[in-house]
Amino acid sequence: MTQGATVRDDTWFDALFRSHATQVHRYLARRAPRDAEDLAADVMAIAWRRRADLPEGAELPWLYRTAAYVLANHRRKHVLVPTDHEPADADDVDPADLVLADDAVRAALTALSPRDRRILLLHAWEGLGGEELAVVLGISRGGADAALSRARARLAAVWDERA
Repeated sequence: MTQGATVRDDTWFDALFRSHATQVHRYLARRAPRDAEDLAADVMAIAWRRRADLPEGAELPWLYRTAAYVLANHRRKHVLVPTDHEPADADDVDPADLVLADDAVRAALTALSPRDRRILLLHAWEGLGGEELAVVLGISRGGADAALSRARARLAAVWDERA
């Protein structure tokens, strides 16, 4: 091991989990609400098995990228996971209000390419920008900035057309 390298032991993983498990779960909950817990557990298990591969300082983007692969594999399987119970906490928000508010945004996003949609959602929902977005997309920082700028411009154009 080189000087200054992080020891990837149980303590390291506990810190990784505490720092990023919630964001990984939220990422998956937005895309697969019924299966988010299981998928997040799979992502964290992969992180443990492949801990030597996690880039130091870019752990969260690596986890998002892994979550995208786990989600894609899950969707290909078409496995329905039954739920045993409803959530205990009732949400006071009227779903009809949420649907109306989200409908215009969802329609605009649907008009975009899957890549533009992914870039915008990673930026808006997950709070990724610059370097982190580049890691998730597997491109350079400049490429990520340009891709985000183009996706925003396309979204603005679609939004203006629909307004």
